[in-house]
Amino acid sequence: MDKFLNKYRIPSARLQNWDYGSNAAYFVTICTGNRACYFGHVTDGKMVLSETGRFVNSEWLKTFDMRRDMNLTMGEYVVMPNHFHAIVMIGENEYSRRDVMGDGRNAMHRRNAMHRVSTNKFGPQSKNLASIIRGFKSAVTIRARKIDVDFAWQSRFHDHIIRNPESFQRISNYIRTNPANWPNDQFNSFNQNPEHR
Repeated sequence: MDKFLNKYRIPSARLQNWDYGSNAAYFVTICTGNRACYFGHVTDGKMVLSETGRFVNSEWLKTFDMRRDMNLTMGEYVVMPNHFHAIVMIGENEYSRRDVMGDGRNAMHRRNAMHRVSTNKFGPQSKNLASIIRGFKSAVTIRARKIDVDFAWQSRFHDHIIRNPESFQRISNYIRTNPANWPNDQFNSFNQNPEHR
């Protein structure tokens, strides 16, 4: 582990050479703390949202109205009992760098995103994927803790940069079918406390 100000810090899970404010499609997964099932339950392959799950749904929809300046597009998303999957696309906007590769193609058509130069090394993170997720999680937490003071998200989230149309379709299908596949879901083997349903 690296040290900063003589303290250990967890290395970033983000791709180091990527500008997360750039024009691209991102697949995001966010889990609840201890993977507790705050958001509802799955019955007959369909997600039945709890009140907190409905907060997650409504706050995700609000994200796109609140951040019009980022030119966001909503892809598939699903609220699961203890996690949330979504595709979010950041379009060209006044904050993002345009056509860094010089070939007029966005990340969906780049062969190698590793050559991308990051502008997000240190300092405030705004107008990027992390700021979108941070705002969304904060809004859900404020509402959810009025029902359950113990509500928490995991501190991190997982992202995947979608680089081609085939991957986009495969991930979209995975999100759509997630409730039907819940019995085999990797997150299903964790705590499913009925009091959080």
